[in-house]
Amino acid sequence: QVQLVESGGGLVQAGGSLRLSCAASGRTFSSYAMGWFRQPPGKEREFVAAIGWSGGSTDYADSVKGRFTISRDNSKNTVYLQMDRLKPEDTAVYYCAGRSSHFESSSLNEYDYWGQGTQVTVSS
Repeated sequence: QVQLVESGGGLVQAGGSLRLSCAASGRTFSSYAMGWFRQPPGKEREFVAAIGWSGGSTDYADSVKGRFTISRDNSKNTVYLQMDRLKPEDTAVYYCAGRSSHFESSSLNEYDYWGQGTQVTVSS
């Protein structure tokens, strides 16, 4: 069983930056692929970014490519999402997710564990 706890959300002006963190419990974190998803107000949850078990492979949604960076530190059981050049349309609840596989996926249905979410609000 893996428990995930996100932190780092908040209110930021457009063009600003935030770094989200997701701390995972459990000894098997390093064997899991991890992902970030978000749910904008009134919309469905959507893929943002994902990273493989070693950190050597990543995937991004087109809407965040070049602005967001996902990374992980297996020694700290933590995955990060660095968000730069934020836009008002990035406003959402951001969720961390873990997948019982070495390999990342953009499909939320392929993730087994979810955090409680952290709110990110970008003002114009």
